[in-house]
Amino acid sequence: MSEEIAALRTIVAEMPPAAEVMEPYLAKVREGAYSVTDADVEELKKGCSEDEIFEQTVAVAIAQGLRRYDAAMDVIG
Repeated sequence: MSEEIAALRTIVAEMPPAAEVMEPYLAKVREGAYSVTDADVEELKKGCSEDEIFEQTVAVAIAQGLRRYDAAMDVIG
């Protein structure tokens, strides 16, 4: 399992920085992905490609999952 976790960490680390216009959207993904709407994505499409939106969304979701994983591992010890 640790190889898979390391691979995910590498993917996140190698992602190029998100466009500034994406920051509010990505914060929404980090803090409450359930609240992201089609309208949020449609608004981003005005200045970002669908590929960029997808890649940044996945990277942020992976990073958030890794933060939760790390927190759980700290508690488990």
